[in-house]
Amino acid sequence: MRVAAVALEGKRVRLEPLTRDHLPALTVAGAHSELWRWTQTQADTPEGMAAYLNAALSAAEAGSALPFVTIDKASAQVIGSTRFASIDMENRKVEIGWTWITPAFQRTHVNSEAKYLMLSHAFEVWGCVRVELKTDFLNSKSRAAMERIGAVEEGTLRKHMLMYGGRFRDSTYYSVLDTEWAAVKSRLEGFMVRRRGVTGESEPEGRVSAQGRE
Repeated sequence: MRVAAVALEGKRVRLEPLTRDHLPALTVAGAHSELWRWTQTQADTPEGMAAYLNAALSAAEAGSALPFVTIDKASAQVIGSTRFASIDMENRKVEIGWTWITPAFQRTHVNSEAKYLMLSHAFEVWGCVRVELKTDFLNSKSRAAMERIGAVEEGTLRKHMLMYGGRFRDSTYYSVLDTEWAAVKSRLEGFMVRRRGVTGESEPEGRVSAQGRE
């Protein structure tokens, strides 16, 4: 398992390695307070997004994360961010999280295709045996989205992290194993086909974000 910065290209979504040059576009995309309800930081201001970006790049420099910006290819617009984190090459596992999508692109093709790209890279390029996801126990939309793709709930860590508002959050963990990837991949491909073929179809996206996940 060799980890290196890479762009992940789909039919309608591109995940591009995060750089400081992306700050202006991310500031615009993230300027919605509802995006940060379930996270440890609040990045709906220019100052907040700058701190968010600096933390992500510091994690990348330390080798523990690979952060991306999410780009809608049709418009070439930066619409959010996501990352690989908790990278553990020795044990061949990684976490997907810290995902947020600007409101105009939620409940669209974006989340399904981005997860497809990241899971494909984790299992088929890096040779991972395990991919982790986590979310706030109270975030029912995110939990439903994880379960819908076939991720397995593993349990809840109580008072797992302190949120920016002062609340201690319980985090529910999910995982996909290499032996489960074929079924999860098939589900995601089905979601993407329906998205391309049926105008107005809506699937529950939920944010699989993580500030630790979401």
